[in-house]
Amino acid sequence: MPKIRVLPDILASQVAAGEVVERPASVVKELVENSIDAGAGEILVEIERGGAARIRVLDDGCGMSKEDALLSLERHATSKIRESGDLATIRTLGFRGEAVPSIASVSRFRMLTRERDSLSGTEILVDGGRVRAVQEAGCAPGTLIEASALFFNMPARRKFLRAEATEAAHIEHQLRLHALAAPGVRFRFRRDEREVFDLPPAARALDRVRHLLGPETASELVEVPMTHGNGVSVEGFVLPAIHARKGRRHQCVLLNGRPVEDSIISRALAEGFRGAVADGLHPAAWIWIDLEPHLVDVNVHPAKREVRFHRPIDIREVIVEAVTAALRPKEVLPLTRTPAAEPAPQFTRTWPAPAAVQRSFPMPEVVQAPEVTAVPMPAGPAVPTFRAIGLLHQRFVLLESEDGLVLFDPRAGRERIFYEQLLASRESGLESQGLLVPELIELDPRDHELLVRERNSLATSGIEVEPFGGNTIQVRSLPACLGVADPRSFVSALIDELLHEAVPSGRFAHERVAKLLARRAAIGQSIRMIETPALLESLFACELPYCAPDGRPTLTEFSIRELERRFGQSS
Repeated sequence: MPKIRVLPDILASQVAAGEVVERPASVVKELVENSIDAGAGEILVEIERGGAARIRVLDDGCGMSKEDALLSLERHATSKIRESGDLATIRTLGFRGEAVPSIASVSRFRMLTRERDSLSGTEILVDGGRVRAVQEAGCAPGTLIEASALFFNMPARRKFLRAEATEAAHIEHQLRLHALAAPGVRFRFRRDEREVFDLPPAARALDRVRHLLGPETASELVEVPMTHGNGVSVEGFVLPAIHARKGRRHQCVLLNGRPVEDSIISRALAEGFRGAVADGLHPAAWIWIDLEPHLVDVNVHPAKREVRFHRPIDIREVIVEAVTAALRPKEVLPLTRTPAAEPAPQFTRTWPAPAAVQRSFPMPEVVQAPEVTAVPMPAGPAVPTFRAIGLLHQRFVLLESEDGLVLFDPRAGRERIFYEQLLASRESGLESQGLLVPELIELDPRDHELLVRERNSLATSGIEVEPFGGNTIQVRSLPACLGVADPRSFVSALIDELLHEAVPSGRFAHERVAKLLARRAAIGQSIRMIETPALLESLFACELPYCAPDGRPTLTEFSIRELERRFGQSS
């Protein structure tokens, strides 16, 4: 008897579902893509219990006949390609014919569909891949698909589903991506009988981006002009470099209408900012890329999230050129008024002459630097004997010790002081400072869900966070010991690090939150010689005064003997 056997159809569909249907958001993605391909002008998505109990997608697209509806439940049955050559010219979002049978094999499935010129529609009921009923039904033109009890017949897969709020956040994120990809389609999303959003059709992509971002953030958008090159066209929007963050969740890349993730595109976006974005950060961007289908392979990932470019250098060059052009300072030309004899005042541009113009610049006055006076340091049982003698590049304090020269990093010192104060407050209770006006911050749906879920952990560190509606949170208080001057930028950067900095575990552990708080609070604080004695006294009252929370040194000493050796001297 042969050892190799052909898998039964239902089992084969369940195996395929393992690749196509990772979680409820995968079901929504596949069904919405089919709705867009069907020419829908309106798409309604409803979920219950994060999609695990029920997912319902309704569209007003072209619909299907009874024969096509039954064929759509067969594996690799599709209307979108006919022969192998069609794979090089794919313009639709779906094309494999695996989505519907895979979803039907791991759920209690219902399809209701009708073509526009048909008098009645077709209803099909499927239970775990087995067709239970096929009957005529009355319905509006278009297609309705329900997937209930997801993974009911695959308990091992079902137990890996996350919390309902987490799964719902992933579904909302997926819908927002498709809403950006198809701005002319109305998208409605309902969660547990509550409407989350209703996005009307937009004439321009900019209107859809503004609707999703909100007026405050949208006012800072910088348009990326349409740029062509080597069969590629790029356009979109970016935010200034100050909005760059560690994660890439605020980057939306749409390739021929398909949401994709690609490291080549992300690196090109950062390169277009010409060094304005620090290493490890990624600019916020919404980019639409159109290129000939034969220049990209969209069939390299089971969920079609990743693609492979045939000429990636061309993609990179066009994106860099487009972003650079968007961020280039706009030339402001002077205006001159025409003579008063004219009947109506007019304005004309004055263009610079083509010949070179020599200009003379006044030499700056040389100012004699004030003589630095040494500041004596208070000696005590905890503080070594130091004498402050100056500042180096407004960054380090130069100290004279009994053994030689000491470089003191005030930023690292403040981090250590703040950190130990925050740790000590865990037992005694941290004093928090309420903000006069709570700061409102718009987040990605997935980030919003995680932050709201962990708000009790943040409260132990003196940060009071509450949901404000939609994906907005309000920050009501911060630790009083930090003395933050700009709460909004401070909290935005802190949240970004909490959510996107790679950590093995304990993302919201008190020690990690305290370390990040201390680091953010120390950034940008002024360094003044007069404050150095008190700062050193507070530092040496700490348990570990010689290093910052991340292990960086707070003080570095160069002994006289070492300095003499460097200068070739001997004592």
